[in-house]
Amino acid sequence: MRVFPPFALGYFISYLYRTVNAIIAPDLSRDIGLDPASLGLLTSAYLLAFGLFQLPLGILLDRFGPRRVEATLLLIAAAGALIFSQSTSLFGLVTGRALIGLGVSACLMAAFKSFAIWFPADRLPLANSIQMISGGIGAMVATTPVEMALKITDWRTIFLIFSLVTLLTAAAIFWIVPDQKRGEQGETLGDQLRGIRTVLCSRFFWCLAPLALTTQAAYLSILGLWSGPWLRDVAGLQRDAVASTLFAVTFAMIIGYLASGGITDRLSRRGIEPMTVGFVGMFIFICVQGVMLFPNPVLTTTYWLAFSLFGSFCILPYAVLSQHFPIRLSGRATTTLNLLVFIAAFSAQWGIGVIINQWPETETGGYALEGYQASFGLLFTLQILAAGWYLFLHRQIKSGRAAAQPDE
Repeated sequence: MRVFPPFALGYFISYLYRTVNAIIAPDLSRDIGLDPASLGLLTSAYLLAFGLFQLPLGILLDRFGPRRVEATLLLIAAAGALIFSQSTSLFGLVTGRALIGLGVSACLMAAFKSFAIWFPADRLPLANSIQMISGGIGAMVATTPVEMALKITDWRTIFLIFSLVTLLTAAAIFWIVPDQKRGEQGETLGDQLRGIRTVLCSRFFWCLAPLALTTQAAYLSILGLWSGPWLRDVAGLQRDAVASTLFAVTFAMIIGYLASGGITDRLSRRGIEPMTVGFVGMFIFICVQGVMLFPNPVLTTTYWLAFSLFGSFCILPYAVLSQHFPIRLSGRATTTLNLLVFIAAFSAQWGIGVIINQWPETETGGYALEGYQASFGLLFTLQILAAGWYLFLHRQIKSGRAAAQPDE
């Protein structure tokens, strides 16, 4: 109880920040005058700052422990939310959003590191999935509740409240979470840097990484921003209906995280590898995106519920890496993957806006269907290629193990 609730609160805050722009995007566009490319850049600044800090974050987590690192970084997130709430220009909003991304960059990885320290390795997929549920709840709060709040206040006041809650979360993590176990520290900086090299030279890592980063890039970039505009422009929903649909979609995310962890935990006891479960779920997620390229208004809710449900399986590679590498490298292994994931997600979220911007606005002021098809189709193609790469290299690694040859 001293490990789960504080980190759950931190990840709740992280996902709230990550997805809230899908609801407040019309307000930001109206108040600041943002086009699709600017809106994509603004929202993805969170992802870029988040991703670029992952390698130093891995070193910090392995050196100082998750409690101190996350509590300190959340103070930066609180400052970023305050700046965001007071900004009147794109530059100020991007600065605040980037500081938020930097500040919450440890919210998931610190939890994963703490779980690796305190829980048995065979329970990590379930523990990680339960942690993800708190993020799903944060995403739910960022939909209908935020839309309701916008009827009585504005997005600036909402971010002031977010800033205060973030400060309280930092205090809770610092005072409640147990400190890192003795004996898990003591590596020199040189040893830690060599640990990153060990991760980057691992064939096992590069077997998982392309599939993990392309699927998560699609999941994070679309659900975190472009799901809202898509529901407005392609499905023709009004603001209240968009918020209600996204609320249901984020509930499906929670179910997905719970199901993926529970299924993986149960099947692993029967000898089925966690990544096998992960690949099946991620491949279904890719197929759903292929179907969404040719939208049918009758199936709108079905599309997005399936997108969210099976997209939750994209988190399983983190648990797989935590199991594969020793505890002393677990922080660096997961944050190295997270670096790639969030750089890809930044590129995808901004890139979708750039591609959509190549088509003129519709008569109702929305974005053209062709822009969504072109941008989402590009992400779909990259994910198909990454799935093929995973199957190819995974087969090679298994063959090498069968011949008693090391894969690293």
